[in-house]
Amino acid sequence: MSRIAKAPVELPKGVEFKQVGNVVTLKGAKGEISMELNSEVELTQDGGELKLAPRSRSIFAMAITGTMRSLLANMAQGVSEGFERKLELVGVGYRAQAQGSKLSLTLGFSHPVVYEARAGVSIETPSQTEIIIKGTDKQVVGQVAAEIRRFRPPEPYKGKGVRYANERVVLKEAKKK
Repeated sequence: MSRIAKAPVELPKGVEFKQVGNVVTLKGAKGEISMELNSEVELTQDGGELKLAPRSRSIFAMAITGTMRSLLANMAQGVSEGFERKLELVGVGYRAQAQGSKLSLTLGFSHPVVYEARAGVSIETPSQTEIIIKGTDKQVVGQVAAEIRRFRPPEPYKGKGVRYANERVVLKEAKKK
């Protein structure tokens, strides 16, 4: 069994745990998330901790136990604290504006790009060149950030485009005569 799977998942204060069959539901201050457990994984609750164990000694069962433990830990963090990703717009005239659940981006195209946010995700723009994506599901928050970044990824010569907040873009040297 993996080392990750051996560690119990600590449930933060205010997080409710419910299991019906193979469906696990966590409910907290930020929202509610459900996930279906793999049939090779056995879940037990011990006070404020969740412990996972493989049902068999197969390699798959041991591997998926670690995966399920990580997903449960992310769910517990998501419903209590939430997740966020920050994006930056780099380039002259590049700006973003949040309008409800829509994000309007000016990225140097002949038209503005409008992105409709998914359910459970909120998008904020504290300044014209910053975008903050918040939500309870880590995978969905990361996917929304990747979809927005895909409109204009950073180009390698000037670094213009949409980038993650701590992303380091390695610039290429210009062509010499």
